[in-house]
Amino acid sequence: MQNQKSSGKVNIKPLFDYVLVKPLEAEEKTPSGILLPESAKEKPQAGLIMAIGPGALNEDGETIPMMVKVGQKVMYKKWGGNEVKVGHEEWLLVEQKDILAIVE
Repeated sequence: MQNQKSSGKVNIKPLFDYVLVKPLEAEEKTPSGILLPESAKEKPQAGLIMAIGPGALNEDGETIPMMVKVGQKVMYKKWGGNEVKVGHEEWLLVEQKDILAIVE
């Protein structure tokens, strides 16, 4: 068994219909080429799925399968999710219902 602290990896397994998303980097400049200072950058609303839960439970206790998969690029609600620290980065745990689209 590998020691997680020495390897630097964090093993987060979302529960129910939660999805662990690594946000994409905020834009460094505008389409016209103007460089943006850190304070002007918008929080990204797109990210890469790093882990998913098994799915929510319905009223009968049956698992509702997830519609998203690890490795997909997705767009999510602007104010959705809970920030979690993974290494030195801020990732998000969002509910599947807060994912708006899969980016192909």
